[in-house]
Amino acid sequence: MIDKCVFPVAGLGTRFLPVTKSVPKEMLPILSTPLIEFAVKEAYGCGISEMVMVTNPSKESIFNYFQENEELNEMIKDTNKSNSLSALKKLTREAKFSYLYQKEALGLGHAIHQAKDYIDGPFAVILSDDLCSSPNNSVLEQLINVYKKNPDKCIVALEEVPDEHIHKYGIVDGTVVKDNILKINSMIEKPTIEEAPSNLAIIGRYILLPEVFKILDTTIADRNGEIQITTALIELAKKGKVLGCKYSGKRFDCGSVDGYIDANIYFRDKKLIS
Repeated sequence: MIDKCVFPVAGLGTRFLPVTKSVPKEMLPILSTPLIEFAVKEAYGCGISEMVMVTNPSKESIFNYFQENEELNEMIKDTNKSNSLSALKKLTREAKFSYLYQKEALGLGHAIHQAKDYIDGPFAVILSDDLCSSPNNSVLEQLINVYKKNPDKCIVALEEVPDEHIHKYGIVDGTVVKDNILKINSMIEKPTIEEAPSNLAIIGRYILLPEVFKILDTTIADRNGEIQITTALIELAKKGKVLGCKYSGKRFDCGSVDGYIDANIYFRDKKLIS
């Protein structure tokens, strides 16, 4: 039902300067595996076959990472390193990768809008900054399971966040429909605690309907000069077309130094990467 996933990877990663001057933040490793590979694996594990990277010209290393390197393959052949690339090779051989440029950093909504001509049906979005670990179904798979029962609606991943972090997220006002599923009534991007309708934040996993592009076509940039996906979702929520899923799992904000360090410690201690 969903065969494409959009990865907005054009951001400059200024919180990790100076390393992100030359290394894309999506290529920062959790132990030995870069963040972008976790994101692609999550999509691939849900049966998604086409990965659409919205990037910029300075991030050629992302493109190179998902290409075969015959010189390296030959060098490690018949060594104990030969299996270290097996999972990556499977991805590069079995999934299709498309790349397009976001020429200006004008917000998440603008980044997603760049993929308009690549999308012909419902699609997923993963923000690789939000690294998620779930013992059973991945967070994206949990959203897809909700979507399968509600194919006329967008689905967003929700997490309860502490009050001191509310200003960092899109916060929703929702009505519980069933168990961990909410009908989203409205939302506000990066509110103050006083403005926030709840402590339920949208995190970096979405299932979106293609009609979101029609709204983004005419969406005006906010006071920071950014086009937010929240704006489009608000319009769809008014029509009763957005559900939220309080997912099961653990998330690390790897767009922050503290979250990135916590993720490395967690994956090391849990031995989640061989």
